[in-house]
Amino acid sequence: MRLKFIASLFIALICLATGAFGQIQAGRAIQISVSGVPSEEKGRIDAIYPVSESGMINVPFIGQVRAAGLRAEQLAMALEGRFRSAEIYTSPTFQVIDSSAKSIEEKVVTIGGQVRKTGPVPYNRGLTLYQAIQNAGGPTEFGSMHRVKLYRAGKQTEYDLTKGEAMNILLESDDTIEVPQKNAFGR
Repeated sequence: MRLKFIASLFIALICLATGAFGQIQAGRAIQISVSGVPSEEKGRIDAIYPVSESGMINVPFIGQVRAAGLRAEQLAMALEGRFRSAEIYTSPTFQVIDSSAKSIEEKVVTIGGQVRKTGPVPYNRGLTLYQAIQNAGGPTEFGSMHRVKLYRAGKQTEYDLTKGEAMNILLESDDTIEVPQKNAFGR
């Protein structure tokens, strides 16, 4: 009797594990392709989509769709249903390929020193030095915006972010920023 219970428990665990492995995971990538739609619109939808940490993907024409926790075929059916119910397409066929083995490499800049939240900050094209510091919660009461250091490709440059022109310095992916502690003069 005890052996049957252990065997049943083992089989149940295997079933649960294989079900979880087949699910789309947050922070990963999925590839979506569609057929049965105009070719110019197919090019807008066929892509690799990052699954956000909240489990959502952003699909053209219909917006946010929950992906995490679904299997690829479930997401494909959900997408078909959303496009049909929104009367965008009458007979779309979606194919979803879960590439959960790969994480999407997120581009970041790293911020340290006297800011409220040190560490990586997501990088987007057009991100300025000032915006990155604000994304890290801004300087602490001990942080000096007069001598902010930017490290790029092994070189260090210092900026006074109390001056307007320095606030608009564009960042590049993998830049490192340090907000130093104020000196005796409060700078």
